[in-house]
Amino acid sequence: MNVCQSLTTPAKLYPESTAIVFAEHRLTYRWLNEQSTAAAQILSNQGVQPGDRVALMLPNTPSFAVWYYAALRIGAIVASVSTRLAAAEVQFVATDCQAIAFIADAAALNTVEAELPAATKIRIAVNELGGLDKPRTPKDQSLKLDDPATANRWHDAAPDDAALILYTSGTTGFPKGATLSHANVRSNVHAFNHLCNMRSHDRVLLAVPLFHCFGQNALLNSVLNVGGTIVLQQRFDLSETIDLIKQYQITQLYCVPMMFGLMLDSCTVEDLASVSYCFSAAATLPVQTGRTWQLKFGLPIHEGYGLTETSPFATYNHRDKFVPGSIGMAIDSVEVRVVDTETGSVCSPGELGEITVRGPNVMLGYWNRPEDTAAAIRDGWFHSGDIGRM
Repeated sequence: MNVCQSLTTPAKLYPESTAIVFAEHRLTYRWLNEQSTAAAQILSNQGVQPGDRVALMLPNTPSFAVWYYAALRIGAIVASVSTRLAAAEVQFVATDCQAIAFIADAAALNTVEAELPAATKIRIAVNELGGLDKPRTPKDQSLKLDDPATANRWHDAAPDDAALILYTSGTTGFPKGATLSHANVRSNVHAFNHLCNMRSHDRVLLAVPLFHCFGQNALLNSVLNVGGTIVLQQRFDLSETIDLIKQYQITQLYCVPMMFGLMLDSCTVEDLASVSYCFSAAATLPVQTGRTWQLKFGLPIHEGYGLTETSPFATYNHRDKFVPGSIGMAIDSVEVRVVDTETGSVCSPGELGEITVRGPNVMLGYWNRPEDTAAAIRDGWFHSGDIGRM
């Protein structure tokens, strides 16, 4: 098992299909798979081993996918670093996860390099398509794959081997590395594919940050896993977003509530004529926004709930039973309970309590923080710190 199967499998099935659209580039599954394999060879040649941490500080460009799957392919653990962090915060993340390698674009690397710990010996600057950045290396910017046959090889990880470390403030206000296994991510990908009815013909706008769990698992891994096409936007810009939806005939729209609110005010019915499905996550969708959206565009906004610690998908407001204002029911193979915050007993219907989650989506724990892990995961149940009611 390996998270990189979200790329390697469709690359066998749909090699010439477009995996990512970015600016003027249409990048095929074959290209992306071969580039990530070549990048994996670079990491291996520099001494990265299975289980080593590779810190990735990249914006929404194809380079993120190239090096993300490269590290996973060789069994390394990807530590996502927000591009919004200050140099001292980047230093904390790299030190906390003991990253052996740090990958960023040249500008970001120049800004933070002096702050990186000495143990982070491998430092790689890349361009937006994932090639080595020419000003920092004499090598050609494109990555060369020595043996195309290696594009279909990857490290066979155990299901509970760590795959990702995503830093979250959690419920206590200081950064902790939520550690997700290969099985955590793969289970969430299959839940997104099934519940959101993702198909190979779908074209999905990706405008949320790739360093975030929503961007990685709900979109990058899930859309590629079915052979769909990602239209990658570097950052949400209302005018550009509307243009991309129309130009590429986006079929599924995944946004945070703020984005839906802005589009509700600015988009015409014709602007979203190609869209057949809408999904909101990362914050609570205002009920009025959902109602007005459905009245205007004839589409409900299906809401997902979860946390980084649950990979992130935990509950879903279904196509089959859509209830306005609800975060729905537990996703496939996952259980959700609302419990009394003092006694831990299960609350009666309608009674407020803490949302707890158990299932294959629950993280392994917080990186090198056994006490925090024990406080958050008790008897197999992850305690979210969020208040809700059944």
